[in-house]
Amino acid sequence: MANMLIGLRDWVDERLPITRAWNTHMGEYYAPKNFNFWYYFGVFSLLVLVNQLLTGVWLTMNYTPSAEEAFASVEYIMRDVDYGWVLRYMHSTGASAFFIVVYLHMFRAMIYGSYKKPRELLWVFGMLIFVLLMAEAFVGYVLPWGQMSYWGAQVIISLFGAIPVVGEDIVTWIRGDYLISGITLNRFFALHVVALPIVLLALVVLHILALHEVGSNNPDGVEIKKNKGPDGIPLDGIRFHPYYSVHDVQAIAVFLFVFCAIMFFMPEMGGFFLEYANFEEANALKTPDHIAPVWYFTPFYSVLRAVPDKFWGFIAFAASVAIPFVLPWLDRSPTKSWRYRGNLNKVMLVLFVASFLILGVLGVKSPTPERTLLAQICSIFYFGFFLFMPIWSGMDKPKPVPERVTMDGGIGIFGSLAGLILILALTFIPLKVVGAESAFDCGTMPCDQVELDIENKDSLQNGAKVFMNYCMGCHSLKYARYNRVAADLGIPEDLMLGNIIADPDVKVGALMENAMDIDRAKVWFGAAPPDLTLVARARNPNWLYTYLRTFYQDPTRPYGVNNRVFPNVGMPHALLELQGMMACAPTASHGEMDPLSGTAMSDHSDPCGTLEILEDGRMSMEEYDETIYDLVNFLGYVAEPMKADRQRIGIYSLLFIAIFFVFATLLNREYWKDVH
Repeated sequence: MANMLIGLRDWVDERLPITRAWNTHMGEYYAPKNFNFWYYFGVFSLLVLVNQLLTGVWLTMNYTPSAEEAFASVEYIMRDVDYGWVLRYMHSTGASAFFIVVYLHMFRAMIYGSYKKPRELLWVFGMLIFVLLMAEAFVGYVLPWGQMSYWGAQVIISLFGAIPVVGEDIVTWIRGDYLISGITLNRFFALHVVALPIVLLALVVLHILALHEVGSNNPDGVEIKKNKGPDGIPLDGIRFHPYYSVHDVQAIAVFLFVFCAIMFFMPEMGGFFLEYANFEEANALKTPDHIAPVWYFTPFYSVLRAVPDKFWGFIAFAASVAIPFVLPWLDRSPTKSWRYRGNLNKVMLVLFVASFLILGVLGVKSPTPERTLLAQICSIFYFGFFLFMPIWSGMDKPKPVPERVTMDGGIGIFGSLAGLILILALTFIPLKVVGAESAFDCGTMPCDQVELDIENKDSLQNGAKVFMNYCMGCHSLKYARYNRVAADLGIPEDLMLGNIIADPDVKVGALMENAMDIDRAKVWFGAAPPDLTLVARARNPNWLYTYLRTFYQDPTRPYGVNNRVFPNVGMPHALLELQGMMACAPTASHGEMDPLSGTAMSDHSDPCGTLEILEDGRMSMEEYDETIYDLVNFLGYVAEPMKADRQRIGIYSLLFIAIFFVFATLLNREYWKDVH
């Protein structure tokens, strides 16, 4: 049997040199012995790339690239495809993870001079990968067809309209229509799943080939090929396989632990990985209060907004992405690694990182004069860092560079922590000065805080009852199914059929549409009442809980009520008989200033002060608050019915990865015990 396998290998090698390729890039590729923490991110990039390709393929099997069905197909994947939610979260978390590891990979190249001769082409290929990754992420970001996807695409595409003469024609060509529409979505889908991945994979292959041709850099910036033994093997090198392949497995376990912790327990990451506005279907007639791209574009978006002129803003945006391409020819320092550079080089790099982070944070926030000024200062420093690099990079007197690689670990863990604290301080203090904190989450007032418990079936059943009795006549749960709700909440199907399903022709497995005909609802209310399936995620549970508690009497409104959270409402208070009628009890000015507008908060944030009971309802205030909690808890469950399963699977996954890490550590220690 062994001879047959050897013969098969030799037969293939004669026609396709697989063994030679393996030896060139793995088995006999010698890498420096002193790789440290920063060299893991290249491996992580490959890992995340594979994750994105595999999960992307499976997601396309159930995704529909049309304006009418795209959003619904994503919800179908999340709710009705077996473990579809795992694939979607792996892909969405992987998208952000990809940029995190790529940014850190690029930072490693900057601190150790991995872009300097003879690795200039390696850096250029890496930058091309980065730019293509931005394009791939942008077209993919549009595919869920949520509010922020739609309007973010609208803003970014419209930037090309700033180009003189041909700008508007380019915008129309990109859209495929005069407005962003289904054809835009369809061509972005084709780019995302076919064209761009092919080019991306080709560039990754070229990047790796260029790396293995010139050899890997190291924290000392010493070329190990200059010090070879009689056998031609670098004295400071070690075979990539099995040493670094085993070494990387240990790091991969740590990465997967962090990745899975985010994916299973906080996949939205506070709205940065999955934006809350994208839990609403795209609506060309409803503009979000604040339009911002996803977080990995925000540093460059801040540069764009920092320039008052649209055309020059576009030029600055493009230049901010393009200028790192020429970094190898701007750096005039005789040394590669910052270990041996002067203090000025180190100070400039720290300030560059802090300014880049500030630009990233400001890109998420709505602009104010103070924030715009800070963005302009950081943008000037960003460009100045590169444009004046030929001057300042050669000013410092470097330290002597050793002939051989060292194993001293550089500045060590405490020095690294001190550097990190310094960068965070330089980032946080300017942001604090310009008021980077946001206004109230509940718009005009602070939110009442609630903690949902979707494991509490009594609460969920009571919330379902309230929804069916008071909400479902007008509002639907069109992405949720009766049978899923019945099974999860422990509601017998005969009870579901007899008391919850209004239409006798509707099957238990059908979607939970509202009882009122849409056309009749439009006549009654002037518009179709919104679907509430995702309202707890789109608005957040705290907002919803506060909103349902703060209706008050207002004769000027169509139904005689208004709301403190969302003023000037045009809907009735459906829970009026439970809560009773509330009335305003105005309060004096708090004297607090809003950080965004600079005006007294009472001028616009507390239009009604506190509320007092005008007419008693069927419930006491305490009973009503508990009922509202149950309703919000139910809507929170409907928004993400797999949450409990997600967290349960997450615990087992993290436990498995922790055990795997132990074995990987033992294996790594065994391989490296005799390597000095």
